Amino acid sequence: MVQRIRRQWPETGITWVIGKVEHQLVGDLPGVTFVVFDKKQGRQAYTQLNRQLANQTFDALLVMQVALRANLAARQIRARRKIGFDWQRSKELHWLFTNQRIQPQQHAHVLDGFMAFADAIGVPAEAQVQWDIPIELADRLWADEQAASLGNFVIISPTASKAERNWLPERYAQVAEYLHNQGKKVVLCGGPAKLDRQVADAIQAHTSVIHTDYVGKTSLKQMLALIAQAELVIAPDTGPAHMATAVGTAVIGLYAHSNPRRTGPYLDQHRVVSVYDQQVVSQKGKSWQQLPWGTRVKGQDLMAAISVEMVLDKVNEWLSGG
Repeated sequence: MVQRIRRQWPETGITWVIGKVEHQLVGDLPGVTFVVFDKKQGRQAYTQLNRQLANQTFDALLVMQVALRANLAARQIRARRKIGFDWQRSKELHWLFTNQRIQPQQHAHVLDGFMAFADAIGVPAEAQVQWDIPIELADRLWADEQAASLGNFVIISPTASKAERNWLPERYAQVAEYLHNQGKKVVLCGGPAKLDRQVADAIQAHTSVIHTDYVGKTSLKQMLALIAQAELVIAPDTGPAHMATAVGTAVIGLYAHSNPRRTGPYLDQHRVVSVYDQQVVSQKGKSWQQLPWGTRVKGQDLMAAISVEMVLDKVNEWLSGG
């Protein structure tokens, strides 16, 4: 959405209030002023935001999250138009912090919801989405070096921020062995969190075919550059799946708790392995079409309903060019 504004309205000043981790990934976008909002600072984060933007009044503020934290942040910013989500998607008192709403959308992907904010301020539409996240030369060269030694390789990025969204390590191991037998090198990627390390270790306890373990050993930019070199990424509902989409790498996404039609890899919906539809009927007694858009299901073991065979079916489709 930001890139669309930059391309269509190049003279427009853009200020992006962004999380600390996310800033590491996109904080070098040209033509954008970034204000880092560190939620871990609590109340101090709002005070700092107010101080940083105290002397500015914006023509438009796009309040693109409905969480109360984002709404309180919006309150610190002066703007003539404060544009938020439509009534159906307005939660946590979101409507109190805005004076204009985007058009309603039925069953829209999150990205399409964001694009509706550009529509609301009159930015011309574009035929296709483009992310164009900058990657520094040093990070590209590092990834080139890794790719040169790996050859044809697939990335498994197995860890989401919440453990219940993670698939079973032994099943990742079986998929890794299948890919290995197809002549693909398999590597692991992930962040520095303790859970990432535990899952990676558990996978490797079940197989010896993991060629390289990059978990906790790369910056976000290095990971993005490496993903750009990979043939395929396999991941649950987690950031690297969307990073892969942004750089044009195929993704097999694994979903159980949320509807992938809303939050799945934007360009790879046909490769998603999902048991969400069954789980939501089991818990809610209704199909996803009969429930509020974005309804989630809960449970520690939902991902176990995804079988190895279901994932290998998508792997085989990909191997055959699908």
